[in-house]
Amino acid sequence: MSKILKHIIPWLIAAISLLNISSCNTSHDKEVNPVDLDFSLIKERGKIIALTGYNAYSYFIYRGRPMGFEYDLVKRFADHLGVELEIKVVRNIDSMFEMLNSGKGDIIAFNLTVTKDRSKYVTFTHHHHTTRQVLVQRRPENWRQIKQHQIERKLIRNPLDLEGKTIHVRNGSAYLQRLQNLSEEIGGEINIVEADPDVSIEDLIKMVADGEIDYTISDDNIARLNQAHYTNIDIATHISFPQRIAWAVRQNAVELLDSINTWIDSMRKTSDYYVIYNKYYRNKDAYARRVRSDYFSNTTGKISEYDDIIKSYAEQVKWDWRIIASMIYQESQFKNTAKSWAGAKGLMQLMPETASIFGVEDLSDPRESLRAGVAYIGYLDKYWSAMVTDSLERIKFILASYNIGPGHILDARNLAEKYGADPNLWFGNVEKFLLNKSKERYFNDEIVKLGYARGTETVKYVREVLRRYEHYKKFIS
Repeated sequence: MSKILKHIIPWLIAAISLLNISSCNTSHDKEVNPVDLDFSLIKERGKIIALTGYNAYSYFIYRGRPMGFEYDLVKRFADHLGVELEIKVVRNIDSMFEMLNSGKGDIIAFNLTVTKDRSKYVTFTHHHHTTRQVLVQRRPENWRQIKQHQIERKLIRNPLDLEGKTIHVRNGSAYLQRLQNLSEEIGGEINIVEADPDVSIEDLIKMVADGEIDYTISDDNIARLNQAHYTNIDIATHISFPQRIAWAVRQNAVELLDSINTWIDSMRKTSDYYVIYNKYYRNKDAYARRVRSDYFSNTTGKISEYDDIIKSYAEQVKWDWRIIASMIYQESQFKNTAKSWAGAKGLMQLMPETASIFGVEDLSDPRESLRAGVAYIGYLDKYWSAMVTDSLERIKFILASYNIGPGHILDARNLAEKYGADPNLWFGNVEKFLLNKSKERYFNDEIVKLGYARGTETVKYVREVLRRYEHYKKFIS
């Protein structure tokens, strides 16, 4: 090798190394340019968009009902603002930050650890609670037959003993940074493996319990819940100091941040907040029941025990079966013995007189109740098809008619036309005049045939059935 090459090669290696370091830092410290979308524009839009993940404590569907700590809280915040709530499920944590700053969401309502690195890209709200990161490891196979001190000898209790170990962590999580810092602190290499973006903390904990991997990291409140389901895991080794858990908004959303912080401070003074927290993070038995249930939709894709017959009857009217499932939850919460004060019975809460028109007498039979309910939907579809030609819009008229009867909806439609609203659009148009049917000026109008109607329940019915349907679409194919 020539003397010139001997001098050039080390210089090239150094230059390439410097370039690699520079490019890594550029990727890590990318410029943040959040869209200009603050509180007033969100209020004007009438909807707040929350970005969250799905798991057995933040956001999920259980027995047909959307639930979760983050969901319950952000739903209350949206109600406090008087706006609709739209939930967007995001599997990857890094994608949440990107979507927030690009305007595809207004708030990250998720179990986020507050870190200095993340604060470069978002502004955190006041924290909801604090937690610590713990090592999740597997107890020895015969742990039930041996003494506690023998179990302890087989477990890692000192972070120094993590040197040389392989630990799998969630992609984009705060656990990665903590392990990197810990590796520096102990002066030894920890083999850190970032899981695929779609792999959740719960998935990793299950992999530890099943023996697929040896170690992962979790927040202690999440680990405690999972220990109720996987009794062979140990979570007693802390690897961090207490850390704050909070939501996040864009750095330029100052008004929204103030509004959220004021609401959080107020909410945390109420018993309602602690009821919600305990419901999802402290009730380990309820957590275990959920994740083992056939109707925990996150893992099973099921809404109820009646899914198959709902699907078969939905085919008859060419409806998405999940809309009918949402109707059934609204009507009876999937209880085939349900009976209303007015005498409506069964899963689809039909009056016996209505059911008899379609040849059904036993509404306590789930199949018969569905047969009558879907037949009635088919009848309403034909009733409205000539007037409301848009099939998606017509669904709203059918839902409203199912709740209050087509006569009152026809009255509201005629009022909408008379007063310059669109008689073929439900939201903001016909629904508005159904509400007006409780006012003397409108229910005494000569074009109104059925007189007074208290439309608030029906307006709520349509919105809640469709809102729940949107939740179902996120979890169930």
